[in-house]
Amino acid sequence: MRFRVLTYNIHRAIGIDRRFRPERIAQVLASHDPDVALLQEVDDGVPRSGEVDLARELAAALGYPHLAIGHNVTLRKGRYGNATLSRHRIVAERNIDLSVGLWRRRGCLHTALVVEHRGRRRRLEVFNLHLGLSARERERQVALLARSREFVRLPVNAACLVAGDFNDWRSLLLPLLEDGLGFTSATDRGKHSLATYPAFLPGGPLDRIYYRGPLRLAAARRCRLRLSRIASDHLPVIADFDLD
Repeated sequence: MRFRVLTYNIHRAIGIDRRFRPERIAQVLASHDPDVALLQEVDDGVPRSGEVDLARELAAALGYPHLAIGHNVTLRKGRYGNATLSRHRIVAERNIDLSVGLWRRRGCLHTALVVEHRGRRRRLEVFNLHLGLSARERERQVALLARSREFVRLPVNAACLVAGDFNDWRSLLLPLLEDGLGFTSATDRGKHSLATYPAFLPGGPLDRIYYRGPLRLAAARRCRLRLSRIASDHLPVIADFDLD
């Protein structure tokens, strides 16, 4: 069965023109119509973004029936973190704390989905993360994820995605995820990586999708819509998979 996943750091729906325009994010998402949208930097009740619950606003606007939110940072007013929008039923969810030392609080939102197609059902484990700015911090965060109960309990042959904003400019995490944890990158091919940052002139491959288990990659690409170059400071990445 075929399904589409998109990962997107939406920068609180504040574009590079410094305007809060959630309708632009919604338009970018709608143009690709992913089955699962993994979003980072999603505000909830924060004045800079109109104090709206941005994840629920986007889910309602786009018709996603299932939603999970993982708040990582609490501000003086409101919170923000990661959100997963899904057309498939979410049967389990938890926000995994990936905070390290005195660095900014970070997290990984785990959701277990039941993908249904023509009477067939398959479980898909999804990890939606936003890692830190320091290489040392990111290595420790991957180790925290690997030791989390959600990850430790996974059979090696379970269908699994780890995606989000890795902040991994130099692809230093590739060996840890591929050789250490058995994942394959959908967004790296040899020396070529899909660059997503900054959106108006992308040079950094910060946003990535890794997969493991009975998943076959059909296609992966970054968004090329003109609107996406101002809607956020990141470009979204889209990947199509067949789940056997």
